Amino acid sequence: MPADAETMPYRYLDTADGAASFLSSIESVREIAVDTEGASYHRFVDRVYLLQLSTRARTAIIDPLAAGKLGALGALLEDPAVEVVFHDADYDLRLLHQDYGWHSRNIFDTRIAAQLTGVRAFGLAALLERYFGTKLDKKFQRADWSMRPLSQGMLDYAVQDTLHLLELRDQLRANLERLGRTSWAAEEFARLEGTRWDAEPDDLAWMRTKGARELTRRELAVFRELAVWRDGVAREFDKASFRVIGNEALFAAARTAPTTVGALAAVKGMPRGLLERRGEEAMAAIARGLAVPDAQLPKFPRAARWERDPQFEDRAAALRRVRDAEAQRLDLDPGVLCSRDRLEAVARRNPATMDELGEVREMRRWQIAELGEEFLAALRTVKPPKKSGEAPSA
Repeated sequence: MPADAETMPYRYLDTADGAASFLSSIESVREIAVDTEGASYHRFVDRVYLLQLSTRARTAIIDPLAAGKLGALGALLEDPAVEVVFHDADYDLRLLHQDYGWHSRNIFDTRIAAQLTGVRAFGLAALLERYFGTKLDKKFQRADWSMRPLSQGMLDYAVQDTLHLLELRDQLRANLERLGRTSWAAEEFARLEGTRWDAEPDDLAWMRTKGARELTRRELAVFRELAVWRDGVAREFDKASFRVIGNEALFAAARTAPTTVGALAAVKGMPRGLLERRGEEAMAAIARGLAVPDAQLPKFPRAARWERDPQFEDRAAALRRVRDAEAQRLDLDPGVLCSRDRLEAVARRNPATMDELGEVREMRRWQIAELGEEFLAALRTVKPPKKSGEAPSA
């Protein structure tokens, strides 16, 4: 049974000296559990607002806003001799790269490990309850970790993200070894190395907003201008965009194109306080959208078109049958064994040999080892279509 916060107290470190002292005391460890707390639900630009660290003997929460440079931690996380344990590492790795430029080299991800052992409920709370009977309070799931001071309840909640993580890793590693799947996990973990924050500005984020495809091209032009204006205000206030104005309110404004600030304020969800101060800016955005020439109205790019292949669906179906049967045999979720995108990539490539299958970049080596021969056999069963006028075979 893992220790709890009473038997294994944690330290909250909100000074540079305190953080430096703690990091010096753990510099020789060879495994460490790490978690970060961001505030993307509240802030326009996310960053690391809290760092949770656990070794076998000690746990600490570091306030990076007060602790200053944390070079000793970066050296620890980038040391290939130190195993760094995360749960669902992707976003943590991106934030650590964005804020500090760090790249962990020796990663163990408990979410991936759980999936590869056949666990269907792989959230951290579900795993801790499954393996240790520990129930996590979800009270602070959407907490604003950028606020200061942090309450005791928030700190007690945050520490749970790493307090049991090394023991969870032990359980999952043992299960991987028992099932002969450690190489699967190692390949997946290696692919996490080098995960980085994409620093390129996303000028088309507005186009991917759920519901945008339901707008006419003129409405889409108005929505684009309103979304760009809204995001500029959000950046200025450092607030999540939806907390400034929700997407549904912008859609409604794009459809109705109000001609006065008063009419815009009557749109459901429009914040009157903001419009009192910035309403003319919003009206200017609407006017820009209405002024776009017809020939320059935005439109969604066409989906990638593949050369028509009448056998593609048959090949994909044959591969899916193999995948699903193997997933049942291995007691794995079919999507974990081979996702739809990877399966369809194989169907498009239509490999005839293991070497050709290895050229499908989406496929992992462990997936090829488990499924390769049967995939190739399934593809051979898909007969080419008969040519027009060809007599049926006897």
